Amino acid sequence: MQNYDLELDKAVEEIKKNKAKSVCIQLPDGLKPKAGEIVKHIEKNTTASVIIWLGSCYGSCDIPQIEKLKVDLLIQWGHTEFVKSW
Repeated sequence: MQNYDLELDKAVEEIKKNKAKSVCIQLPDGLKPKAGEIVKHIEKNTTASVIIWLGSCYGSCDIPQIEKLKVDLLIQWGHTEFVKSW
């Protein structure tokens, strides 16, 4: 597996900024082996509990129904950098 910059500190910063107590992380299949590393880093550096979305993920438009999960924040990772254009 290639080495990716998962920007975990950026995720932690966002969780703290939003005061999220529960977080759902969504990963494409190629990054799911990194799920444990991500959860460990987030839970070590925040007070949030983490749920890993294990369903399929075909891109940023494939969003889980987080209303049913009752989480405060959804964080998605992908293989390509997302550039905000607005």
